[in-house]
Amino acid sequence: MSADVLSPRALNRATLARQLLLERSDGSVLATVEQLVGMQAQIPHDPYLGLWSRLDGFAPEELSRLLLDRAVVRIVVMRATIHLVSVDDCLTLRPLMQPVLDAELRRHPQYGPPLRGVDMEPVLASARTLLAQAPRTGTQLRAALAERFPQHDAAALAYACRNLLAFVQVPPRGVWGKTLQVTSTTAEAWLGRPLDPAPSIDDVVLRYLGAFGPATVADIASWSRLTGMRAVVDRLRPRLRTFADERGRELLDLPDAPRPDADVPAPPRFLPEYDNVLLSHADRARFFSPEQRGRLGSGGHAIRGTLLVDGVGRATWRIERSGRDAATLLVDHVDAFAADEAEAIVGEGARMLRLLEPRRSSFDVRLAPVDR
Repeated sequence: MSADVLSPRALNRATLARQLLLERSDGSVLATVEQLVGMQAQIPHDPYLGLWSRLDGFAPEELSRLLLDRAVVRIVVMRATIHLVSVDDCLTLRPLMQPVLDAELRRHPQYGPPLRGVDMEPVLASARTLLAQAPRTGTQLRAALAERFPQHDAAALAYACRNLLAFVQVPPRGVWGKTLQVTSTTAEAWLGRPLDPAPSIDDVVLRYLGAFGPATVADIASWSRLTGMRAVVDRLRPRLRTFADERGRELLDLPDAPRPDADVPAPPRFLPEYDNVLLSHADRARFFSPEQRGRLGSGGHAIRGTLLVDGVGRATWRIERSGRDAATLLVDHVDAFAADEAEAIVGEGARMLRLLEPRRSSFDVRLAPVDR
């Protein structure tokens, strides 16, 4: 029997439903971060906008409190990038992603060569002791390692520690309205708990499908950057349902995961610079056609974020500030919006401005056609 075929629009609606982007949820911040298997967070305040677009009545102070209470942390995990994750996910995901960080360290053009042949065990032991005493900036860690290991490249040693130890970035970095240069300690020192000695990749793949599916094996590998995903999927097959996309590629999913009708309406949603929903598939056709990606990605403006209209990337957005009081949201788009789309975009954009620019009193939203 042939597998049911899912169109890009059907895949779009399925992923949007799981990502809480079809309809805002009334769930808690912590539960949502876990449901999404973490949130991309190399831009410290990106998770706030990501949660605002997904949760009804989200208040930034809720996430800040979780960071300060050490219920969530900022740590390098999937794709060797900073994510905001729950404590439990930190302790599970970080050891699973170690092969990704090992590979990144080996191929680093600046730091890889000086580390060849270096016995890292005494370096890591020293770094653990230093960071258990107090969180340190990169500059502080490099200085301390240079003093203890003068025969080696201190910058390379510090970078190796970042990849080989479970560094968490400590608050107030990531706290709403606050700032701090990257200051780190180990997850074990910050949380008082060890990393999971036997984390389950099977469980994590099932959670990925619950948050981003239906998906191919290549999608799973793209999200995690781990190898060997085919063997994991084969092991999980009795627990999965299979579909096919319009090109005949196998799609995997949880049997009872939501797969809404392809015609379900999708309201406009503003996403931050980096949002996992747009970064977690090898084939992103469910959100952009190749032509759309090319047209939106060119031009002279730095992309501040993406606007989904009817579920797909139709525009980018940026904020211009004038004096102390005024903020204008510019929505750069190529194709014209229908009247009802434009009205919904302006309303959603005005609400977003009030979140991102709380100290300003004058707000404007402009739809800015861009000639490509």
